[in-house]
Amino acid sequence: MFGRRKKSSAAEDAAGEAEQVVDGTGNDDEGVADGGGSQRVRLEPEPRPDGPWDVSEVHEPGEGRVDLGGLFVPGVEGMELRVEVAGDAIVAATVVLQDSAVQLQGFAAPKREGIWGEVREEIASGITQQGGVIDEVEGPLGWELRAQVPVQLPDGTGGFQVVRFVGVDGPRWFLRGVISGQGAVQPQAAGLLEQIFRDTVVVRGEGPMAPRDPIVLKLPDDAQMVPEGVQQEDQETSRFSGGMGQLARGPEITEVR
Repeated sequence: MFGRRKKSSAAEDAAGEAEQVVDGTGNDDEGVADGGGSQRVRLEPEPRPDGPWDVSEVHEPGEGRVDLGGLFVPGVEGMELRVEVAGDAIVAATVVLQDSAVQLQGFAAPKREGIWGEVREEIASGITQQGGVIDEVEGPLGWELRAQVPVQLPDGTGGFQVVRFVGVDGPRWFLRGVISGQGAVQPQAAGLLEQIFRDTVVVRGEGPMAPRDPIVLKLPDDAQMVPEGVQQEDQETSRFSGGMGQLARGPEITEVR
């Protein structure tokens, strides 16, 4: 099932914060100076022996994956695939599995330098300024941010939602993932989401793009659009059907007392 929606949940708000961070700095292909005048050093992208993959590295990217144009997203049993829009453009895809999800978004990057280290720093600063808590750790997908993002609970009280920001630098692109739900708090629930991230194929294209521009996605030819909040009557009619409704908030939300 494909859902076309705008961001509304706390996890999606956190993902939106990351998008603003990724889009909000200069376009230089070289190092960028921070606010204090010092020069940040960008390192070359690390090797990616386990993915994510550039389209040039995969013989048949469409084999077992959903073709979204700028991304080929692995298809797994029981998943729901949602696309997210900014204006008229599709800029992100979210894979929902039971009570966990991973949002995937690709960006253009400089030719010779990775940007994930710098983006991590900026995401952490933005969330901290909102009153959130950040922990930078080396996880299964490399260096990541585990964030407690301030949210308003259904009863109107304040709380925090746990979200994991992961990222990998590739050749002229950067792939960001935002893991939410149980996958953000329970390692055993995150394994399949992490594998989906690793096995994603990025199609940056050969055209000119400024660093940090989002890689625009498209819907597959056989996609069935389901508006937000509408249940699909016949789940068997779509091979991407997940058979579930909206992502439910689980124990990752904790009340502040």
